[in-house]
Amino acid sequence: MAINCDNLKANLEFCNCTYEGCPRKGNCCACIRYHLGMKELPACVFPDDVEKTWDRSFKRFIETYR
Repeated sequence: MAINCDNLKANLEFCNCTYEGCPRKGNCCACIRYHLGMKELPACVFPDDVEKTWDRSFKRFIETYR
């Protein structure tokens, strides 16, 4: 199900996702829904160096901010 986003342009300025071709890039509602459904968190909650590993697990989040 596609989720329209009125803030797409503004969100893209802050989206640090490095996954090329991501259909949810800049669409925070769709991104969060997708990642939580995969039992992980979106790129924006990780620093750039961690995001590039694509390990977006809850465990990695806790290790990062412990």
